[in-house]
Amino acid sequence: MPVEIEELVVRVVVAPSGGGQPASRTDSDARRDELVAEVVEQVLAILRQKEER
Repeated sequence: MPVEIEELVVRVVVAPSGGGQPASRTDSDARRDELVAEVVEQVLAILRQKEER
């Protein structure tokens, strides 16, 4: 006989680590931001080209 779960409750408790200090930006974060900006520029260029057609 199959069992049917109609509702699932998940509770999560997040405890701050490191005394609540925000994490500093790393080189990988900066590189990711550069990559995202580059991709956005390329997408916008493609959209402009499609508008001109």
